[in-house]
Amino acid sequence: MGEMRSTRWFGGKDISGFIHRASMHAEGISKLALDGRPIVGICNSWSELVNCNLHFRGLTESVKRGVLLAGGLPLEFPAMSLGENLMKPTSMLFRNLMAMDVEESIRCYPFDSVVLLGGCDKTVPAQIMAAVSADLPAIMVTGGPSQPAWFRGRQLGAGTDLWHYLAELRAGRMTQEEFDELEAAATPSFGHCNEMGTASTMTSIVEALGMALPGTASIPAVEAGRGRAAEETGIRAVALAHEGLRPSQIVTEKSLDNAVTLLMALGGGTNAVIHLLAIAGRAGVPLTLDRFHEISRRTPVIANVRPSGEHLVEHLYHAGGIRAVLKELLPLLHGDALTVTGRTLAEEVEGVEVLDRNVIFPLDKPLATEGGITTLRGSLAPGGAIIKRSTASAELMRHRGPALVFEDVYDVAERIDDPDLPVTPDTVMVLRNTGPKGGPGMPEWGQLPIPKKLLEQGVTDMVRISDARMSGTAFGTVVLHVSPESYANGPLRAVRDGDPIVLDVEAGRLDLDIPAEEITRRIEELGPPKPRYSRGYGRMYVDHVLQADEGCDFDFLRAVPGEEPQTLPYGLLTGSIGGW
Repeated sequence: MGEMRSTRWFGGKDISGFIHRASMHAEGISKLALDGRPIVGICNSWSELVNCNLHFRGLTESVKRGVLLAGGLPLEFPAMSLGENLMKPTSMLFRNLMAMDVEESIRCYPFDSVVLLGGCDKTVPAQIMAAVSADLPAIMVTGGPSQPAWFRGRQLGAGTDLWHYLAELRAGRMTQEEFDELEAAATPSFGHCNEMGTASTMTSIVEALGMALPGTASIPAVEAGRGRAAEETGIRAVALAHEGLRPSQIVTEKSLDNAVTLLMALGGGTNAVIHLLAIAGRAGVPLTLDRFHEISRRTPVIANVRPSGEHLVEHLYHAGGIRAVLKELLPLLHGDALTVTGRTLAEEVEGVEVLDRNVIFPLDKPLATEGGITTLRGSLAPGGAIIKRSTASAELMRHRGPALVFEDVYDVAERIDDPDLPVTPDTVMVLRNTGPKGGPGMPEWGQLPIPKKLLEQGVTDMVRISDARMSGTAFGTVVLHVSPESYANGPLRAVRDGDPIVLDVEAGRLDLDIPAEEITRRIEELGPPKPRYSRGYGRMYVDHVLQADEGCDFDFLRAVPGEEPQTLPYGLLTGSIGGW
C-alpha cells in the first residue's frame, strides 16, 4: 500500500512527530488511532446561513461512520459556506475565495484523502476546483434536492415557479395575500433547489465527472438513502487513500466532455458553463465555449425536468436518477472515462434501467433535438455569450429589435415599472455593468423582468441581453455572459438606446448592427471605468478575475502547463526541526 502521506506528520520518532501526535492526543485521539491508519479529511460547508446545507452535520456523521468502518480516521474541518440567497452582491464573488480556502486546507493538513460536502450553488464547484488543484485523493457527497413545495394543489420548483408567480403579482393577476401564502409554502425542507437549477445541475455534473459515487447525485436531501450514500462515500474515501487515485486521473478531457454532454441533455443551468470552464482551467484541459457548442449540437434534451420540462429532480431520482440519464446517453459519452470508484463510466451504468419514460426520454425520441444551451458570437460578444434555448421562446430565436439600455440593476429597479418606459414587445432589453468586474462578481441579474406595462398586455417573454448570469431555475429568451463584459470595455459598453441588435440562435450570432469603427469610437470616448474596489479581497478579485468565457477563475489559480500539482505542504520536512 505504500507509506501514507499522514505518516510524514505522525510517524516520526523525533520532535516533529512528538508535537504532531501530542496535538491529536489533546483531542482525545490515541496513538493507536494514528498508527498507520489513513487520515480522511471531511470538508464540511455547513452553515446556518445556507439552508441548502443545513443537514450537513448529520451527513458528516454518516461519512465518519463509513471511514471508521473501513479502518480510517476521520477528521472534520470547516470550509467557507456560500449561500446563493443571502450573500450580497452574489455568492459568485466568493467562489474563488472558497476554492482557495479548501485547496490550502487540503494541502497543508495531514490528509491521505478528502471527502467534500457541498450542496448550494457555488460550494460544489468551489470544492471541486480546490480538489483538482490540490490533487489529493478526493470524493464528493452532495446534499440532495429539497422536498417539493405544495401551493394550491400543485408541486412547486424552488425558483422556476416563483418567477412565474412574481410576474403574475406584478401584472395584478395575483394578490399580495396570495403571494404571502406562497412565501410560507415555498421552502418546506433543507436541501438545494429541487428543479434543474444550478445546484441540481452541478451535483449531477459531479457524478458525470466521476467525482461522486454513481447514483448519489439526485437522492433527496430528506431521504435516509442520502445518509447511506454518505456512509458509502466515507468507506470509499479510505480505499482512495490506499489506492492513491487522484482527481487528475478522473477530471480529464474525456470526463469534462461527458459533463458537458449531461448538462445539455438535462437542460441544465447556465451557471454550469462557467463552473466547468473553471474546473477545466484547474485541470489544464483546454475546454472552450466552442466545445460546448459542438456538444450541444449533437446532444438532445432527454430529461423532462423544470425549467426545461415539467417534473422535479425527485421525479428524476425515482425514474432512475443521473445514472439512468448517463446510460441513455452512453452512445454520446466516453464510456472509458475513469470514475472515483476505480471503474469506468460504462461499467458503472451497466444494467441500469430507465424507470419512467415520462421523465427520461429515449435518445431517439427526445424532448428537444439539440442541447439546452447554445453559444453565440458576433460583434456584440466577440468572446462569446450563451442562451438557454431549451427555455427560450421559439418565435424569438431569430430577432432584430431596438435596444433599451439599463446601466445597472438599480437603473432597472427605478424604471422597469414606469408606465412611460419606451418599450414594445420587439425591444431588446440590455443590462450592462453586471459582469465579473462590473457586478462585481457577475450576479444573477440577467433575467430582466418584463416591464409592467407589457405584462399587463399579456407579454410573457422578450429578448434580454447582459454580461450577468441568471439563476439556473430561470427561463426566457435571455442572452447571458456576454464577453468581454462592459466593465472590461467590451462592445456592450457602446450600446445606446435604439441601436439595432440582431439575435440568430440557429446561426449562433449576436450582433450590434452598427459599424465597428463607431463601437470603438464610443468606447474610447467613455474612457476607462473606475474599479469597483480599492482594497482587500474585492480588489484582488477585480484585478485577477478572468472573463466568463474562461470561467471567472483567478488568472493565478489555473493550471500551469507542464507543472505538477503541489501536493505537499510548503516546506514540510520529515526529519527533525532545526537542531532539535
